[in-house]
Amino acid sequence: MIIYPKTYFNSIKDIDLKFLKKNDLKGLLLDVDNTLIDYNKNILEGAEIWAKELKENGIKLCILSNSNKINKVEMVAKKLNIPFIFFAKKPLKYGFKKGAKILRIRK
Repeated sequence: MIIYPKTYFNSIKDIDLKFLKKNDLKGLLLDVDNTLIDYNKNILEGAEIWAKELKENGIKLCILSNSNKINKVEMVAKKLNIPFIFFAKKPLKYGFKKGAKILRIRK
């Protein structure tokens, strides 16, 4: 089965509580490169506040990255205080299933 997105966002910060609640989403699996950090490994401005607000409102977050650079992924995860999976092998199901298990949410 091929899944296509129905909604696109320019930035993770555009994903707000209203959208998540409306779509009954309990958690997000987030990428690192060009999503949470830029090419120079700078964390997206406001990402820490965004993540904190979502977590305070019951939204579970986990990083799901194809990067094999654990230090890079771990650095971002620590700043956001969320779990992470590196070398996830996306688009294979392995990482997504592991992320759902970590967040304790159904697929």
